[in-house]
Amino acid sequence: MAEKVTLAIVGCGGIAGAHREGLRKLWEAGIRDFEVIATVDIDRLRAEKMADDLAQFQGKRPTPYQQLEEMLRAEKNLDAVDICSVHRNHHSLAIPCFQAGKHVTIEKPLALTLKAGRRMLAAAAQAGTVFQVAENYRRAPEHRAIHWAVRQGDIGEIRMIFWLDVGERLWYWTWREHRMDAGGGWVLDGGVHFADLFRYHIGEVDTVAARSHAFHPYRYGKPETLEDPIPVDVEDTVMATLTFESGAMGQWTSVSAAPGKGFNQRILYGEHGSIDFGSGLKTRSGREESLQEMVARFRKAIGEDGWEQMFPHGVTDTIATELWEFIQAVQGKMPVEIDGVEGYKDEAICMAVYESSWLNGSTVVVADVESGAIANYQRDLDEALGL
Repeated sequence: MAEKVTLAIVGCGGIAGAHREGLRKLWEAGIRDFEVIATVDIDRLRAEKMADDLAQFQGKRPTPYQQLEEMLRAEKNLDAVDICSVHRNHHSLAIPCFQAGKHVTIEKPLALTLKAGRRMLAAAAQAGTVFQVAENYRRAPEHRAIHWAVRQGDIGEIRMIFWLDVGERLWYWTWREHRMDAGGGWVLDGGVHFADLFRYHIGEVDTVAARSHAFHPYRYGKPETLEDPIPVDVEDTVMATLTFESGAMGQWTSVSAAPGKGFNQRILYGEHGSIDFGSGLKTRSGREESLQEMVARFRKAIGEDGWEQMFPHGVTDTIATELWEFIQAVQGKMPVEIDGVEGYKDEAICMAVYESSWLNGSTVVVADVESGAIANYQRDLDEALGL
């Protein structure tokens, strides 16, 4: 059991900054049984900047590298890697780490395609090391409380969920706008978080019927004036119907091509009432409870020891607690909540949306997407990856 877990951050772009801040919050809370000893990015300046930023709170400056292979050869005492790269590179970075015997936590989604994900799962199983997928949304106190309230029967048997996000986005989001780098649009990139919440609160998704479309062929460097158009090729509109193994139903709408009035509604309905993910609980009998009140009731129910187990030293930042759990798992103290298999199941729901749309909205069974029996949407992505 490692007394202090040594880490490398692989990929030092946008989301890596949130991981750095998560580690900083752990450090400032007195949780210091880790040290980042290496940073890796093909852009040397980004790796250098990340190393400088980490040194500010942990004291020691990590060694920056441009190539993963060089880092793995040089850092003989490295325990684990935190991969924060473009989706396309997830499998090609994670598999060498497993082969080198390293523990891995990786940003969502698991991989560009499910076939790439299966390669990663096989490598992780062969290595026998910890494999965590970064699903942090469920770790928020509000979602922990909602999960508990549902299982307490506060709204009875779950009947349906509405997850509706409608608006317009015209600004350019770099590599995320390109299918060969991202695998898909927001339904995969952010939607894999939502898929994880569907499974967390309701259970396994059985079938998906969906249609997707790209109304905007461009995003803009200057969105206010629609200047500097940049071609993009991911969807901006998805409407999907889900059925759950429990018999519950769901409507999932994700639109970023709707000008004018936008809206967001995320509500879970049971036989006795509802839980609005933005405001709280309301039942047929007239009982109402805000999210803050739900969290307080949940905290009282699990006690301070239970609260400390979820939110160590009072840290509630979801990326911080995710990384804390990974460090604990590397030390052999606890398993990770979202391992590679769970991350794979989350991604399969998103891919089922795309596969259904590819089949002109036909209903697809999620298990068939998981197994690889349905993989039409992913075929050219797999070919591009050489899989």
